Amino acid sequence: MREYVLVFLVAATVTYLLTVVAREIALRTGAVARVRDRDVHAEPIPYLGGLAMLGGLVGAYVVARELPFLSTRSDAFVFRDAGVVLIAGALICAIGVLDDLFELDALTKLGGQIIAAGFLVTQNVQYIYFSSNETQFIIDPAQGALLTVFIVVATVNAVNFVDGLDGLAAGVVCIGALAFFAFCYQITRFNDQSVASTGALLSAMLAGACIGFLPHNINPARLFMGDSGSMLIGLFLSASAITLTGQFNPAEISKGAMGTQASLLVTLLPILLPLAILVVPMADLVLAVVRRTRAGRSPFSPDKQHLHHRLLEIGHSQRRAVLIMWMWAALIAGGMVLVSLYTGRWMWIALASMSALTVILTFVLPVVRKPALLDREPDPEPSS
Repeated sequence: MREYVLVFLVAATVTYLLTVVAREIALRTGAVARVRDRDVHAEPIPYLGGLAMLGGLVGAYVVARELPFLSTRSDAFVFRDAGVVLIAGALICAIGVLDDLFELDALTKLGGQIIAAGFLVTQNVQYIYFSSNETQFIIDPAQGALLTVFIVVATVNAVNFVDGLDGLAAGVVCIGALAFFAFCYQITRFNDQSVASTGALLSAMLAGACIGFLPHNINPARLFMGDSGSMLIGLFLSASAITLTGQFNPAEISKGAMGTQASLLVTLLPILLPLAILVVPMADLVLAVVRRTRAGRSPFSPDKQHLHHRLLEIGHSQRRAVLIMWMWAALIAGGMVLVSLYTGRWMWIALASMSALTVILTFVLPVVRKPALLDREPDPEPSS
């Protein structure tokens, strides 16, 4: 655990420091988010936060390779697969940088996302088989490749859609990465397997990069991650779950907490977790497509009716709206991990308490305590 904490801290520190460099590059190259009707920021904000996050991920990977436990107790494929995901992340980050600079069209970005996901498949980082108790379900390689590309592209675009308020996307993905790290670490510990796994390593790196970026991105933001960041962390989140599939035999991960039989969710989590963690932004994505197509517009046309916009409308401030969506992400991700690993009354009590608190803060808090300002106002014009 200590080495994972160190990897997390390295990713956070390097990302935090590199954001200053990324902001300067964005200002010099003109990669700046202009104020549009659908935006909630009132002044131009630099992009390219993804470059700092990529630097944090690379720094954490380099340090992890030198740590005694991770470098000696892990199998060879752990760092090999993590390196493949890092290269795919650099590729999709580069595509995002081009979009931040030149505003690529949607089909070009989609093509770049498919290429990055395809690179994972060509390097055998894909869904291979799933297990249930002592039975293995082997997937046809072509089907596994298609499922991998679909999950990666869907997660990348879901993160991109949710990146609408300061700190929202980075916080949601950080919560998801921490939840998946807890799952990877606990399922191996419960079953007396090596806790040095690719999924745990990638999740610790990703959570650290998001934490390091948040101080610069929380409202009022000084830097946006842009598509370079949202697509990068979306790929990392989905790939960390994909690397777990096929890593263990069914009998090796058959136990949950206290030696109980692990839930069927253990089998399905490599597919469900990236989608479950992002169920709120993915629901937002589906609703946006339906809303726009019903209005006779392109599903890629922008509007100001996303879920975070609705939270602002019912009375939440920007920071409170972000906190609410973080809580929904924690409820879904944490709930899935709890149900998959634990059983009994206390698990259900914890899940019910989390659900009640999240619902109350979402719908009751704006009635009890309305914010003085929903959006930050632009600085006043200097007097002549």
